[in-house]
Amino acid sequence: MRISARADYAVRAALQLAASAGDGPLKAEAIADAQDIPHKFLEGILNDMRRGGLVLSQRGGNGGYRLAKPAASISIADVIRIVDGPLVSVRGVRPPDLSYTGAAESLLPLWIALRSNVREILEGVSLADVAASDLPADVSALTDTPDAWTNP
Repeated sequence: MRISARADYAVRAALQLAASAGDGPLKAEAIADAQDIPHKFLEGILNDMRRGGLVLSQRGGNGGYRLAKPAASISIADVIRIVDGPLVSVRGVRPPDLSYTGAAESLLPLWIALRSNVREILEGVSLADVAASDLPADVSALTDTPDAWTNP
């Protein structure tokens, strides 16, 4: 599974907004600078997030962006889906819409299991969890083994 730059930037921008929730709207430039995200790219991402109902925008001198709802009610999966679509697809197709035959027949349940685990993690972690450095225990436990941090 690959997390696109677009999804990574969107999650980082949303986390910046979550961390600044009580400070009023943030300008795109401030988010871009704080998270080292190319400004033009971020503008497109923020527009997608606005159209998806994740952020609100306000024009004017005191304008900028803010989350449309509390960070605790926005999952990481919500952000990724808004900017990238489904969390797991195979060749752009959602696993339930695939079919395999012969020796590859049991591949479909594998893709379904992968999708289920990805959803469980990304839907179970909110922006507030990450912003507070307080990941759920089951997610933190997945990072406890040394193998989790190395590439095979």
